[in-house]
Amino acid sequence: MPSIKSTRVVVDGEVRPATIRHEEGVIVEIGDGPADDDYGDLVVMPGLVDSHVHVNEPGRTEWEGFATATAAAAAGGTTTIVDMPLNSIPPTVDPSALEVKREAAREKLAVDTAFWGGLVPGADPFPGVCGFKAFLVDSGVEEFPPVDEAVLRDGMARAMEMGKPVLVHAEAPDLIRPFAGPRGVYGSYLETRPPEAEVVAIRMVERLAVETGARVHILHVSSAEAVEAVAGSDLSAETCPHYLTFAAEEIPEGATELKCAPPVRERAHREALWEGLREGVLAMVVSDHSPSPESLKGGGDFEGAWGGISGLQVRLPATWTGAERRGFGLVDLAGWLAAAPATLAGLDKGVITVGSDADFVIFDPDDVTKVGRLYHRHAITPYRGLELRGRVIRTLLRGAPVFG
Repeated sequence: MPSIKSTRVVVDGEVRPATIRHEEGVIVEIGDGPADDDYGDLVVMPGLVDSHVHVNEPGRTEWEGFATATAAAAAGGTTTIVDMPLNSIPPTVDPSALEVKREAAREKLAVDTAFWGGLVPGADPFPGVCGFKAFLVDSGVEEFPPVDEAVLRDGMARAMEMGKPVLVHAEAPDLIRPFAGPRGVYGSYLETRPPEAEVVAIRMVERLAVETGARVHILHVSSAEAVEAVAGSDLSAETCPHYLTFAAEEIPEGATELKCAPPVRERAHREALWEGLREGVLAMVVSDHSPSPESLKGGGDFEGAWGGISGLQVRLPATWTGAERRGFGLVDLAGWLAAAPATLAGLDKGVITVGSDADFVIFDPDDVTKVGRLYHRHAITPYRGLELRGRVIRTLLRGAPVFG
């Protein structure tokens, strides 16, 4: 029976020595004793789950694709991704589009992959997906239009009947401002998407969630005000490594690799997000991996550049760099990057327990990752060249190595 062991295994809410035995890809025993693979003092964590990934295939495979995205996931310790319903063509908004997506992914996957469906005007919730994503503002692609309050309410009610969550890009469209000022200056872009846009949208979404009884999740929280708006509600929420790592004051002119929506905000907002994680207001850290070719992302024009950041491969060390500095531990890390995203998507993943898939990441929390070789399709990313704390040594999917 294959087995692995370490003096530092993240299991049952603690870090302790353990030997894990698995058979046919499933954990069958957690105990002690010798093992086939002894990782010494390296950390054994559950395989990470990233519930916010834009793979873009089919239709925009030149932006990203299943082969490259899942290779990047494996290199970053992620054993399961959940693909967003945009920016592929067709978007995943009905059963036929889901089948097209599944066919596009066939025989290209380095890690397990599930799918979100899209909630857009004129489309009904459908089976076979983990839940449904909606935009309240322009998504950036015309084939995935935003919803208004009436469409969102109806979609929430239908999703609730199916027992599926609704994920919302929560920015109020009426509060998005026109671009003004120099196009190469980050502050010009930052002013177009104020924190108030998040707050107004979250409050409306919370009201609809109460009315319908739906389970609702707020995507990519970026501001202190948004954390406060989520606190005390029954909404779940996430943030992303780029909001926890970078700060608006530090973004140089023309650095369009850092453009995303909502935007990376000032240091005070970054610290508020860390406090939101500490207090449990924010449940998870996901990549929101949204790549594009350099022709759409580079050039230094913050108005015209694509709004998305490539970070799937570096989510673990990027998050650990800031977390360890602020006194968080490996149990926190495993919760944010594995257990909570799996729970959101309804997947039996993200924990080390008997009966679960033998998905693991072997992690050296004391080493350094210098971001160099990247497996996703395009190299443009704000993380390139950074030295991050921690390094992925090996990734195992159902007991078999997929990286390292």
